[in-house]
Amino acid sequence: MAINEHIVDRIIRVVIGITIFLVIWFMGPGWQISKWWAFVGLLPVATGLIGNCPLYSIFGINTCTLKKKS
Repeated sequence: MAINEHIVDRIIRVVIGITIFLVIWFMGPGWQISKWWAFVGLLPVATGLIGNCPLYSIFGINTCTLKKKS
């Protein structure tokens, strides 16, 4: 798997993913959302830490600025 995310993209994904996880996980009992939905926030965290987004690969997007070796 090649890295296809820029460092800024990766940091934003991790921050947003952790925020989603924490907000859903710690919502009060008045919310009718299962805590299992909190794990959806871990998907952007995982792609941010790995540096590879499967959807970017499918659509041919590459935000990484690393130079390819000739």
